[in-house]
Amino acid sequence: MALAAARSRSVIFVQRKIMYTSKQACLLFSTNDTILADQRKLPSQTQWRKSHNKPPTTALSWEERLADVVTPLWRLSYDEQLELKQKHQEGILSQLSTHISGDLQSQASSPATSKLNFPVLPILPSPVRDGYRNKSTFSVNRGVDGNPKTVGYYVGTGRKRNIVSVNGDHLLNIPEKHKLVARCYQDFIRLSSLEPCLLFNTGGHWREVTVRTNTKGHTMAIVYFHPQTLTPEEVAVYKADLVEYFMGGPGSVCQLDSLFFQESTMTRCTHEESPYQLLHGQPHIYEEVLGFKFRISAEAFFQVNQAAAEVLYSTVRDLCVPNLEEGEGRTKVGGTLLDVCCGTGAIGITISPRVDRIIGIELIQQAVEDARHNVALNNVLNCEFIPGKAEVVLPGLMSQLSLACGGPVAAVVNPSRAGLHHKVVRALRNQPAIRRLVYVSCKPAGEAMRNFRELCCEPDSQKKLTGQAFSPTLAVPVDMFPHTPHCEVVLLFER
Repeated sequence: MALAAARSRSVIFVQRKIMYTSKQACLLFSTNDTILADQRKLPSQTQWRKSHNKPPTTALSWEERLADVVTPLWRLSYDEQLELKQKHQEGILSQLSTHISGDLQSQASSPATSKLNFPVLPILPSPVRDGYRNKSTFSVNRGVDGNPKTVGYYVGTGRKRNIVSVNGDHLLNIPEKHKLVARCYQDFIRLSSLEPCLLFNTGGHWREVTVRTNTKGHTMAIVYFHPQTLTPEEVAVYKADLVEYFMGGPGSVCQLDSLFFQESTMTRCTHEESPYQLLHGQPHIYEEVLGFKFRISAEAFFQVNQAAAEVLYSTVRDLCVPNLEEGEGRTKVGGTLLDVCCGTGAIGITISPRVDRIIGIELIQQAVEDARHNVALNNVLNCEFIPGKAEVVLPGLMSQLSLACGGPVAAVVNPSRAGLHHKVVRALRNQPAIRRLVYVSCKPAGEAMRNFRELCCEPDSQKKLTGQAFSPTLAVPVDMFPHTPHCEVVLLFER
């Protein structure tokens, strides 16, 4: 009874805190054109795309067509965008409620009548709506005018063979600094004697460029290059041209702090497969989140919206380890947090003051190195990070968890869109020490839904899911990507 009462109080406190934050944000972003939920029902994403409010494609300019691809919600006010996303997430999560209740036949006959059996709080808005991306990748292809050295974003499909590269200067989510680097890179490759690499089997060399920035304006550019049959000595000449252009020539207006170069014969490859070569400047830029500093290397994962990342991480922190003391006081709760798919350690490090120990698991070795550096950078002493596949590392770790860790145990998972491996779900489900699990999902309608169901289903010996079932007790959508249909959803599971 005491445990149930304490759990109830902690959830109520987190709800109050997040709802208070949401109210503050709504006041901050209130406008004269606010549309209240009880005044107008917004259509689903599919319905909106087909709405008569959107002109037919043949009547659109190339800029409008590109905006419809990259930022499909750009025609809606921000309040409308948030309401659309809220309804969409509630619809997705109602499927989980229906599955848990076992009313699958009702869902099949009338999906609209599915009821949520746990609260979904109002979506938390992004503090920054425009120019929020701190990472942008610009491609090279034929432009509308036929110039094959056009830097921008694709409109069209490979299947229809109608791909056109359109300049992205008008896109709402791209900051001006990124657009400037893209324009300068386009000028550079148009001056170069080398052709662009549009298709690997047709030759060419210049490929896309990635731009990364932080809130202080520090800028990193990464140029991708296909060497084809060029010798290392020949490639060195073009690398020198690139440095001269961006450091002493017209591209110096970009004021790059880091210029990287990667030679690759593949569409994507890691640093281990083909090292990122630092041609000029600093090897890293740094960013702050919730008072902690993080190193960003060329291929490191970092949330693309820094301001919204603070909203996301504070939400995750309060759900993982609720701080029951309201106001300015900070009471250390203690115990252990297991951070699965920890990346560069951002979630664990921001939660570290509240717990005794953080154990992070991450597949990418470079990310683990960044995480360990970030721990040292912030003088955090209670975090450790283990490289490897979660489905390989976690089962063995679980056998030690109950004995090695005193106090409560919580887990947070932040997987890719592919969701968690079934062995990871099984290990989490079958560890009785874990009473609270927070799942961060950018696509809850995909493979994550399978994870949710396996966490919450009745014990199933055939699937080796023998542990007590979790129950979803709270969901919080966070808008990380204004002007797009996407958002992050944070779900709290308890048992």
